[in-house]
Amino acid sequence: MPVGRVKWYSLEKGFGFISSEEGEDVYLASAALPAGVTTVKPGTKLEFSIIDGRKGPQAHAVHVIDEPASVVANTRANADDLATMIEDTIKILDKVGNGIRHGRFPSGPDAERLGKVLRGIASQIEG
Repeated sequence: MPVGRVKWYSLEKGFGFISSEEGEDVYLASAALPAGVTTVKPGTKLEFSIIDGRKGPQAHAVHVIDEPASVVANTRANADDLATMIEDTIKILDKVGNGIRHGRFPSGPDAERLGKVLRGIASQIEG
């Protein structure tokens, strides 16, 4: 199985890229991450299989081998930034709530993204 390191990953966008040891960039979708893993940091070493996606190689069946050491482990976001994230999330949740009242539930990918954002904020609050 190929091995590589995360170049970048966006929790908000739900994807990123792996730089494989063979030198090619491989698309990493959130759905390919192991169960319970919502995000990966740049530099995280991964083992994965490759499938041909619409736009090139795509990671599948990803396993985390090694995470980079954190310079600042378990730190919270700046209080002003966290407050802004929470306020923005409240606006999004209000819109989702109004849609649900009218029988419009978020689509699968939108619901998944919202869940990841909420878990990310929860982890910041829990510290």
